[in-house]
Amino acid sequence: MNTDCIFCKIVAGQLPCCKVYEDTDTLAFMDIGPIVPGHTLVIPRMHVDPLMAAPPEVLQKLIVVVQKIARAQLKAFKADGINVIQSNGRAAGQLVPHLHFHVIPRFAADGHHWNWIPRPYAKSEEMGALAEKIRGALE
Repeated sequence: MNTDCIFCKIVAGQLPCCKVYEDTDTLAFMDIGPIVPGHTLVIPRMHVDPLMAAPPEVLQKLIVVVQKIARAQLKAFKADGINVIQSNGRAAGQLVPHLHFHVIPRFAADGHHWNWIPRPYAKSEEMGALAEKIRGALE
């Protein structure tokens, strides 16, 4: 447990949450600032951050719970779709430094829109060069 982490305090029962699901390794609870009603967070009980530091077994357990929550949201809300978001670092929009997934039910008329503006590569060679850098950095 990280004593400065709000999610660790939730896991420890020091702060309240509206639980959706829990097991020995994971906890899912309602986001208090939802993008769309029903927005749920899925976290590991152990403190780990960022995603790249998480042991594979932690990630495996988390993604199974993410899938359960997504299925439940589709069924409970008759949602038209689901967004699953996981951010790392402030530059990516992460506010709480504890690994977590956002599972967000989506509806055709929910009014939320992502500010994603596709920007094609100027040259296909640039895309290939960047792919090569990533391949070279794979462990």
